[in-house]
Amino acid sequence: MFRTLLSAAFLLTACYATAAEQKPETAELSGQASNEAAYGFVSLFDGKTLAGWQGDTKGYVVENGNLVCAPGGKLMSEKEYSNFIFRFEFNVPPGGNNGIGIRAPRNGDAAYGGMEIQILDDTHEKYKGWLKDYQHHGSIYGIVPAKTGFRKPAGEWNSEEIMADGSHIKVTLNGHVIVDADLSKIEKTADGKNHPGMHNEKGFIGFLGHGDRVEFRNIRIKELKK
Repeated sequence: MFRTLLSAAFLLTACYATAAEQKPETAELSGQASNEAAYGFVSLFDGKTLAGWQGDTKGYVVENGNLVCAPGGKLMSEKEYSNFIFRFEFNVPPGGNNGIGIRAPRNGDAAYGGMEIQILDDTHEKYKGWLKDYQHHGSIYGIVPAKTGFRKPAGEWNSEEIMADGSHIKVTLNGHVIVDADLSKIEKTADGKNHPGMHNEKGFIGFLGHGDRVEFRNIRIKELKK
């Protein structure tokens, strides 16, 4: 009887220890996903496969539940989206470069045929002195520059939200709004070039790899009514 009680006590202690060892971050992400699902968010990445994505599938791999751009290329959603809130987390290496295509065509340059939201370690030494304001992290490339100073250092996870609702585009990085633009009121783009894709009503969402190892996780979307 005493041995049985000791065994039961040991098992109970082990259970508590296991629960205590669970990473708070993992529990937080799980709870966050559950809460968001109640508000219409759905996952676009199962953490195991590239199901739901098309394009350069050989340039992306799944490692430890993360979507890894290595070496990259364009990985596009199988479905087109019009108005939405797109949320994800990213981890960019020192000097790393990537992008998020929105309302983009399946082929061609997303920065012009659609829109590209910059993913960039823009404080790296190699960009010093020549990077344009519309090339900084979070900018709608060539169209609207983003506010800077809110991205965590290279190698750390950041959370980002991209909202596209009609002509209204808003980018939020780690809880800070860094872009809030009405595209219908833009008379001249930041780079002075023609970006016909900024007027697209719908298109694909994609990861635009530029040869750097960039990781993504917790990728989800909520479609908004037109």
